[in-house]
Amino acid sequence: MSPRFPVAGDGGICMSLHITESVVDGVSLIALSGRIVLGEESNALREKLKSLVAGGATKIVLNMAEIDYIDSSGLGTLVAAHLSTKNAGASVRLCNLGHKFNEVMQLTKLITIFDVYDTEAAAVSSFSSSRAAGN
Repeated sequence: MSPRFPVAGDGGICMSLHITESVVDGVSLIALSGRIVLGEESNALREKLKSLVAGGATKIVLNMAEIDYIDSSGLGTLVAAHLSTKNAGASVRLCNLGHKFNEVMQLTKLITIFDVYDTEAAAVSSFSSSRAAGN
């Protein structure tokens, strides 16, 4: 299988968003790979989160380690997901933000609305910590 990393200046790599789901300690882990951009990718993420919440998931971690690119629509999708899950009594947490993605989250101040963790394990265990703290 060939690598799925964009090459600078190629002008036309079309990369989709790959979503892999697993469950650890009652937490839905969503590993994202590729790009979160306007169109099918943002819609796929939105629909995946809606179906998880509709299925009763209340603890969701989005692992962003393999996200190569996110545009403003992708950021909007993350914000909308945060708000809709919160309104449904669920919680979405982010982990493994790359340096560039973390920078974008800092610049846009979106880092202040999300619970962000360095590792998937830390994000999963944070749900136990918040439950113990009465949150």
